[in-house]
This record gives sequence, structure tokens and C-alpha cells, in this order.
Amino acid sequence: MQVPLQSFKDLPISGEILKSLNEIGFTTLFPIQAQAITPLLDGKDVIGQAQTGTGKTAAFGVPMIQRLDPNVKGVQGLILAPTRELAVQVADNLTKFSKYTKTRILPVYGGESINKQIHALKGTIHIVVGTPGRVIDLMKRNILNLSSVRIVVLDEADRMLDMGFLEDVEYILYRTPRDRQTSLFSATIDNQVMRICNKYMKNPEQILVSKDEIAVTHMKQYYTIINQHGKFDALCNILRQDDVEKAIIFCRTRRDTSRVSDQMYKKGFRVQALHAGFTQAQRDRAINDFKTGRLSLLVATDVAARGLDIQGITHIINYDVPNDPPVYFHRIGRTARKGTEGTAITLVSYGELNNFNNIKALTKTRIEELHSKDKNEQNDDSPIQSFY
Repeated sequence: MQVPLQSFKDLPISGEILKSLNEIGFTTLFPIQAQAITPLLDGKDVIGQAQTGTGKTAAFGVPMIQRLDPNVKGVQGLILAPTRELAVQVADNLTKFSKYTKTRILPVYGGESINKQIHALKGTIHIVVGTPGRVIDLMKRNILNLSSVRIVVLDEADRMLDMGFLEDVEYILYRTPRDRQTSLFSATIDNQVMRICNKYMKNPEQILVSKDEIAVTHMKQYYTIINQHGKFDALCNILRQDDVEKAIIFCRTRRDTSRVSDQMYKKGFRVQALHAGFTQAQRDRAINDFKTGRLSLLVATDVAARGLDIQGITHIINYDVPNDPPVYFHRIGRTARKGTEGTAITLVSYGELNNFNNIKALTKTRIEELHSKDKNEQNDDSPIQSFY
């Protein structure tokens, strides 16, 4: 059995890339990097199941920079992302990875002047990171030519498809060279994602980063079993009693997200909803207010929250138990980042017990029950001494 790679210096990458990675503190490989970089360097297609915060940008970005030729003019690498924030974030990271190379990277997305992006593309750009809509707009204007593309990456593929970008993604892929390398990274691999893989990828290697490799070792996880009608009061008690500084509250549907947010606002909480029905301007404003502390709480759907990488989140509260167990780990991975402590609390109605038991069966870490005050076995160490 092959010994797993431990460090970036173990990889066949250039000294220039290694120097930039060392400067930004990238030395030890995360699991997705250890598994995905070598096949990508070898030119193979890859399907990677990995969440935000697991190091996947370096997993696909480093091989792309290594394999492209900066002396060849024309776009050779294309990365599609669902939102402008993710496109900017990925482009920023690739710019850092390629600091000492001649590789030029450009993010393209809606909501910003297309003329600036057109001007940039008239010069030398090797890698474009873009949202599907803006990429197609530039293609139709004959500004973005994909005939030289050697490598395509679909980042957060499940979210792109959830947001209705399937036709756009297919339009773009159909117009790239057939001998390109294609990789896809997604938090969940469902039937819709697999259809894209089967149609556009050649014998891809499948890499699954275990749910238990998400950074939950520094996290306290709690749950309480409660009547569905008692959830809102329980949520308010948690927020008032548990020293919640910055939290994301997850609901299953857009409607519930808006309803819970509205009720919380009436109770005096600094809160905003976030779901896929928001315009880009509304989304940007909500995220910026949350980042800067004008809001301390976001009530979000899973789709809307994907791609968020915000520091200082102390709590994740699952107002609804997700139907798909990996989604639970994806949610709680948004706190306890970079070794800091975090708390996850799940409100479990009686109808959600089966789904929650499936989650408990998947994790090696303990999820501790919070007891209401009428139970004799009240745990004095629990962060909340009573709900009712």
C-alpha cells in the first residue's frame, strides 16, 4: 500500500509554487490535497467530495498552476463557481499560489463592470475563475475564447446545479476542447452531479474526504429533543443564555428561513435571512453586515450558506435536522475553524429522530443531550440550564 503524502514538498511541483505556499503557511497537506493533487498532476479527471474549509482550492489550484504554460497566450484554465464571493476567493488564492510564476488569473462575475473584464481579457490571462452567467456573456461577445482551455474545474458543483446553472454549465463545457482535463468538487454527490460527471468526464478518480475529517475535534456538539412547536422559544433561550456572539441558524426551506428571521427580528435580535432567492446585491449586503458585526445572526438555507468562509462564528444552530447526514458536518464545519473552539446545537423534533440518529451513527465525536429543567438528570455543565 502506498504511503500517503504528508507535505507539499513531497509533491512534484516547481520551486516557485513551493516558495509561495511556504510563505502563506501551507506545508502539511490536508486529506483532500493529499488524495487529489497527484492524479490531477498526472492529467486525470477527478471527482472530489469535500466541503468548504477542507483545502480544496489548493487541491485543484496548485496542479492547474503547475501544468499550465505561462509562455502560451490564451486562457488555458477555467474554474466555474456559483457565486461572485467564491469566484473572487478562489482567484485570490490562486494568485497567492502563483506569486512567483508568470501565471495571470482573472475573476469574472456579474455585478461588476464588464468593460474592465473585457479589457483584462484582451491582455494575457491564463486562468479565468468565473460565474457561469458572466462567462457565457463574455463568450457570446467573442471576448472569452475557450479553444486553448486544457483544464476545467467545477467548484461547489452541487450548489451551481441547485441555483439553476445546469444549462449554463453544459453550454460552457460543450464549447471547451474534448481532450481537456475536467475535475469537479462538491459537498454532496447526488444524481444531478453524477449526470454531469458521466457526460463530461473520462474515467474520473473519485475522492471522498471522510465526514469525520472535517474539523470537529475542537467543537462541542449538543442536541435537544423538542416538540416542533417549541423550537422557536428554545432557539431564543439558547441565543440569550449561551453567550452566542456570532451564529448561523440553519433552516431547511426558504420559507422557514424568512419566517424564523422575521420572528427573531421582532424579538430584538440583530438578524438577517439568507437564501437563494436573494439578489446578488442583497446577498452581498447581508454577508458584509454579518462579517463586520452589524449583524450577529444569519438564518440561512444550506444552499445559500455554501461558500461562506467567515471568521469568528461561535455557534451553529440546526433549527431543522438535515435529511442528508453529510450536510450536518458541512454545516458545523463553519465554526471551530483554524483550531478555535465552536459550539453546534441541534433542535430535534420527534419526526426528525431517524435522520438525527443517522447523523450520530456517522460521527466518532460525542453529541451530548441538553436537558430541560424538568428532567432529574440535569447536566450542570450544559451551556443552557433550561429551555422552558
